[in-house]
Amino acid sequence: MEPNPDHLRYAPTHEWISEEDEDEMTVGITDHAQDQLGDIVFVSLPTPGTHFQAGDACMFVESVKSASDIHMPVSGTILAVNQELEESPELINQDAFGDGWLFKLRADDDASTEHLLDSFGYDAALDE
Repeated sequence: MEPNPDHLRYAPTHEWISEEDEDEMTVGITDHAQDQLGDIVFVSLPTPGTHFQAGDACMFVESVKSASDIHMPVSGTILAVNQELEESPELINQDAFGDGWLFKLRADDDASTEHLLDSFGYDAALDE
């Protein structure tokens, strides 16, 4: 399995978030999550412009094993989705921290990533 990048923050529900700048964040699922799901065969992406609260299920991924909700790591509005996943959902399995990103969001003004785990905290949670 690929190590969890240090520059990302992680939700206990296995989503990662990258703060691109003050206005935009990118979200995906961790390598651990895609490994547990198995071969991903379908994604239901959120609609750009839709607002979600932190912790809300905003989309789902379906694999040969099961389907799993993806949760918003912070409150915000969906800006864009990874359209490539509609034709090639396996990108999540191939590159969970790169080409397999799920969506971009604009966080609410009062949203923070402080409640999320750093890579060491996430690794420790996986070991429990």
